[in-house]
Amino acid sequence: MKYILVTGGVISGIGKGIIASSVGTILKSCGLHVTAIKIDPYINIDAGTFSPYEHGEVFVLDDGGEVDLDLGNYERFLDIRLIRDNNLTTGKIYQSVITKERRGDYLGKTVQVVPHITDAIQEWVMRQAKISVDVDGVEPQVCVIELGGTVGDIESMPFIEAFRQFQFKVKRENFCNIHVSLIPQPNTTGEQKTKPTQNSVRELRGLGLSPDLIMCRCATVLETSVKEKISMFCHVEPTQVICVQDVPSLYRVPLLLESQGVVDYFCRRLNLPIELKPRKMLTKWKEMADRSDRLLEHVSIALVGKYTKLSDSYTSVIKALEHSALAINYKLEVKYIDSADLEAVTLRDEPVKYHEAWQKLCSSHGVLVPGGFGVRGTEGKIQAINWARKQNKPFLGVCLGMQLAVCEFARNVLGWEDANSTEFNPESRHPVVIDMPEHNPGQMGGTMRLGKRRTIFTSTSSVLRKLYGDVEYVEERHRHRFEVNPELKHHFEKKGFHFVGQDVEGERMEVIELEDHGYFVGVQYHPEFTSRPIKPSPPYFGLLLAAAGKLPSYLTKGCRLSPRDTYSGSSGSSSPELDMSELKFPSL
Repeated sequence: MKYILVTGGVISGIGKGIIASSVGTILKSCGLHVTAIKIDPYINIDAGTFSPYEHGEVFVLDDGGEVDLDLGNYERFLDIRLIRDNNLTTGKIYQSVITKERRGDYLGKTVQVVPHITDAIQEWVMRQAKISVDVDGVEPQVCVIELGGTVGDIESMPFIEAFRQFQFKVKRENFCNIHVSLIPQPNTTGEQKTKPTQNSVRELRGLGLSPDLIMCRCATVLETSVKEKISMFCHVEPTQVICVQDVPSLYRVPLLLESQGVVDYFCRRLNLPIELKPRKMLTKWKEMADRSDRLLEHVSIALVGKYTKLSDSYTSVIKALEHSALAINYKLEVKYIDSADLEAVTLRDEPVKYHEAWQKLCSSHGVLVPGGFGVRGTEGKIQAINWARKQNKPFLGVCLGMQLAVCEFARNVLGWEDANSTEFNPESRHPVVIDMPEHNPGQMGGTMRLGKRRTIFTSTSSVLRKLYGDVEYVEERHRHRFEVNPELKHHFEKKGFHFVGQDVEGERMEVIELEDHGYFVGVQYHPEFTSRPIKPSPPYFGLLLAAAGKLPSYLTKGCRLSPRDTYSGSSGSSSPELDMSELKFPSL
């Protein structure tokens, strides 16, 4: 097993996750089996109870693990399926060590950070690195480990010490360290500054880790003199200083690293079994990057949510929209709308903000209401859903978005004026969305309906069923505590509001579709978590097709795109893979 540790310096949020994902991508393109582990030094057991403003979105895995959003990057870049133990936190490590101590596993010894905590970290990494993440079940050959936070943080010290020991345990030829650092460029001088990187590397070396590659995040291409200066002061060859400048598309990052000889370096440093042959996977990435840069036509989607001040709160949603827009040759414009700005209270207190929000909504080609928790902004979301339904605008509601679409229809079509979710109004006379029976209200963490669950299509004429490839069922990831009240289902069906997807028992409503509407779809699950650059999520893909006015022709042609709309049409090069040129979704 080969281990690649990615650390970060100077500032957090520097792009370690994208670089770790890109390194994995270029190694996978060489035919290697790659897995990934994200280490978060916080004491939380998992990311489940975070506000999206704390760490961005909470990403959900097949096994129901609520994890850091960087695991979403790994899954999308590498097209792998991870499990909850691929996200390691201080809380998990201390919990496992304390459980062992209570059981008497340490035979009465004093339990300390060194060696007990550091040993537990190393054992966890070695155990998890061997678990297959590919559909073929093959054991990985390379494990990319990202250590969150910044070198020097007090909470990450036990992990740094664990890897200082680990490099000797697994031997030098099986361990390598990438250090990601910032090269600031002040506007006053325009000069690229190396001092923060020098200090960061000095601190890392003082803790016992010596970087093999220094990846410099910078606004513009690194000057040769700057690269040589970093080389001299940081004890590495100039070829070991890699420039990662700002690029127009994330698809360019693996290509950027590969063009600077990163694969050749890993071959020599880790003695990797790589054959010199064309890398088909990277060809796909290059084609996607080229297409992304050349797109001319625009499609705009109004994202009506409550965490719109931080785009990381909706990372997977934005990626799913981007994948779908790229598939139909459109450049995506996301219009972030704080749902509270659409409400009457804002009209009274801040009329300018109110009118700006409504102008954004009305000028969009489609409307998306994503998941969320809490009552704030829900009435604004219902207003947006009402507008999309009446104006025949393409609409997709995800999780809470679907539940609020049910509330909106109940109020304005069925005439139940106080219809609501018991999450927001426990006293409602028409509780159309109710608490799940198995939900434990006394606990917050890990008490939701989580992970991959099966949804059975109950209608053969369902638009979403056709978009999925006319399959009988799909398996998607869930994260919710509330669900549509099944006892009221028949009232909706009479008025053309159909529940076309249900769980295996037929008790939970999973998919809604509205009759006589271009595209009005709601899903209880979170399809964005399984969207991939070359395999867009069908619900999002349907939204983009409808927003671009292409959905009717797409369905008429048996869910095939015309040649000019495919991955090989306008890029000027033929697609290396059949699934790219035909864009057919695999049946499950």
